[in-house]
Parts: sequence; C-alpha cells; structure tokens
Amino acid sequence: MTNPAQSDVDRLAYLTADVAGVGGAIKTHDEDFLVEELPRYQAGGEGTHVYFMIEKHGMTTPAAIGFIARRLGCRPRDIGYAGLKDAHGVTRQWLSVEHVEPAAVESLDLGRIKIVSVTRHTNKIKLGHLSGNRFTILVRDADLSAMDRVSSVMDTLTRRGVPNYFGPQRFGVRGDNAAVGLAVLREDWDEALSLVLGRPQPFERDDIQEARRLFDARDYAGAAKCWPNRFHDQAKICRKLIDGDAKQAWQAVPHGQRKFYFSALQSLLFNRVLDRRVGELDRLHDGDVAWIHRNGACFDVASAVAEQPRCAAFEVSPTGPLFGRKMKEPAGMPGQLERAVSNDAALQIDKVQALHGAKLDGARRPLRVPLGEPSFDTGKDSRGPFVRLAFSLPSGSYATVVTREVCKTGSAPPSGSP
Repeated sequence: MTNPAQSDVDRLAYLTADVAGVGGAIKTHDEDFLVEELPRYQAGGEGTHVYFMIEKHGMTTPAAIGFIARRLGCRPRDIGYAGLKDAHGVTRQWLSVEHVEPAAVESLDLGRIKIVSVTRHTNKIKLGHLSGNRFTILVRDADLSAMDRVSSVMDTLTRRGVPNYFGPQRFGVRGDNAAVGLAVLREDWDEALSLVLGRPQPFERDDIQEARRLFDARDYAGAAKCWPNRFHDQAKICRKLIDGDAKQAWQAVPHGQRKFYFSALQSLLFNRVLDRRVGELDRLHDGDVAWIHRNGACFDVASAVAEQPRCAAFEVSPTGPLFGRKMKEPAGMPGQLERAVSNDAALQIDKVQALHGAKLDGARRPLRVPLGEPSFDTGKDSRGPFVRLAFSLPSGSYATVVTREVCKTGSAPPSGSP
C-alpha cells in the first residue's frame, strides 16, 4: 500500500541536491529494514521490573504490547516502552513489566514477536527513555555501480548533519492529519470531519471505502454500521452526527487523537521552515534560537559570528518551530521566516488551547541531527543485490530522511538552497 504522505515529504528540498541518487526502494521486505533501540541507560540486573528485548516484524508497537499483555494476563498500560515503531520492518526494542517472573516472559511463544533478552531493573521503561536508534537498511533495485555517490552523500550528512525532517508516518496513512488540524484551527468542523470520515482513497479496504462513501452521502446511520469493529471511534462520531451538528460531533473524537492532529500540523510547519533553510542548516543567523546537542537546551544567538565555530563543530545547531503558546520565538531573519511559514495557522494555537483542549505548549527542534557510525556496502542475497546502509540517529529522527538523500526517488526541486 502506498502512503500518500510520502509524496509531500518527497517534495522537500535535499541537502545533497548536487549529488544524483542511486534510485532503488526500501522496505521491499520486512527484513530489509532493521531498527534497534539504543537505550538511554542499561538495566541494572536487579529490581521488581522485568526488562525484555523483543524482535518483531509486521506489527506496530501498540499491537505487540497488546498481544504480550494478553499472554501475560496484565493490562497494556502495565507494559513500559521507550518509543513507538511501525509495522514495516524488523524492530528490536526494550519493554518492561512489573511483578512478573522472568521465566514467564522467556517462555512466551509469540509468533511474529521473538524474546531476545530478559533482565531486571528498578523502574518502569517510560516513553522517551531512549538515546536513539541504530538502523540497517537494504536498498533494492539501486544502481550498484554508483557507490561513489553513496559515499559523497553519506560524507556530507556526516559533516553537515541530517536534515531533521519529520517523515511521512508523522502525517498518517492518508497523509492528511495536518490538514485536519488546520481545519479545526479555522473552526471548519465540516471539513475536519470530512477528512477524518469521508473521501475514500483507492488504497483503503473495500469496507472502509464504503463507510466513507456513505458518510459523504450524509447517510450517517449507514456509515456508522459499515465501519469495521475496530473503528468504533469513527462509528461513534457518525452516530453523533445523526442528531447533532459537526461541531458537537467533533467532541466525540478522542482527546489523544485530536492532539495528534495538531501535532501533525506542528510537524508540517516545521518541515516547511526546514525546507527553506536546508541549504544552510549548519549556519547560524543573528536572532536564531540555537540547540545545544549535549543537553537539548536552547539559547538566543545574539552574534552568529561568535557562535558559528560551535556550530561548525556540531556542538550547536539552528532550530525550527514546533509552534505553541510557550514556544521560544527567534528574532531577525529566522523569526521573519517562521512567521511567514505559519501563515496565521500557528498564531491561533492559543485559541485552540482555550476552546479545544489541544494543550500544545510548543518547543524548538534542531534543524539537523548527527549521523552516527555510518557505513555502507553492497551485497546479494536470495532476493537479489542491494546497497546496505547502516547508521544511528537520535530519537525522534527519521531514517527515511537519510535514504531519500541517497536514493533521490522523490520529486524534490533540483536545488537544496533555501
């Protein structure tokens, strides 16, 4: 299934636009995309919490946790995790559960989930207890004679940094989560619900397409009955529309999902800022808010000339906006650019905070991140030849940003200049 959100990300400017790509495709098979979490700390070996590394494929982290919880006889919320991983690829990540014997975890027979390692620690793993991820990616159908280009791209990304774009998975399978957030900011409830419940796409299952068609035809009762069982939230919203208006029905959208739509809008606006600055992501300007990579703190750049040596040494980097009511705003050129990109949408976040419970405080995000321990080579297996890329990235960054710079199979403009 093709992700429509991928096309929006592929139009973003490349940092290495002067180097042709090698083509190819990733995630042709689950085994072609391996990601292993790099924990923030190592388990101590003692304590009431059992830490266990799983290796999964073809399953999201929430689905894996739900499956494991049922087998252990506990609730999904009792299982701790550091980060969410999608279903495509092979993932190794640490989970934790309290008051369960290690032997009970080791003996689990879980099919697509393999128990790799089991130990103990004194506290539960929490979201964010992660320093980064290590990736090993096989690119199929690439030009194996152009490894000099791979070398050039990887060298640039190592020296200058990886553009810290949000990947397509941030914007949902249909690619329209940010559009939903923007519609709500504008209080266009009909548009928001049409994006969530209507407008069928050809890549969707037949029963989901039918539910969306019935919604578009304003047959809300029919749509509510047509949604598959696991889409109970969508069915509930449709039932609300039978006797109410769109604004009232919007309140049936779960709070967490509403917040995710606004987070997707934040991500979209950040990508647009970075798209305009990608050619100088390793250059500070007066008025920038800079990121200190050592500890994640930020500071105002009063003199770019004075701070540029630290930026050249990859100690600090310019940042972009995750718009919100408490976000630290830059001055000078960076501030002008961010205000232009927001196009009034982000300026209404205070209103959303008050009316719709989005609770978006905002933050700064570095425009670049370091590429750790990069390596690359070619190989061949039973499925054919490939280019192998291996590297690590900090948590919250996307490996697909690296592969798109190497492959260049998207529709980005020919120049990476802002």
